[in-house]
Amino acid sequence: MYDLTGFQRDLLLVVAGLDEPHGLAVKEEMEEYYEKEVHHGRLYPNLDTLVEKGLIKKGERDQRTNYYTLTARGDREIADRQQWEATYLSD
Repeated sequence: MYDLTGFQRDLLLVVAGLDEPHGLAVKEEMEEYYEKEVHHGRLYPNLDTLVEKGLIKKGERDQRTNYYTLTARGDREIADRQQWEATYLSD
């Protein structure tokens, strides 16, 4: 996960926290967090990067709608990151 941008890490967490979200659901969550519009030209290439890295999987719900799920590798990467963060954030 060290080679991801902050935006990509946030996308990974959103996908992990939702049940097979479609792209627009991910977009809405990111816009709520960032408090500004997230353009399709930023969202989908970054989701594709996470797919290419094997952290999320893209499936097809219908001919127009894709959904995203966390892979086992993505789950391990999040757990490792949380453990690493805890070493610096613990009391």
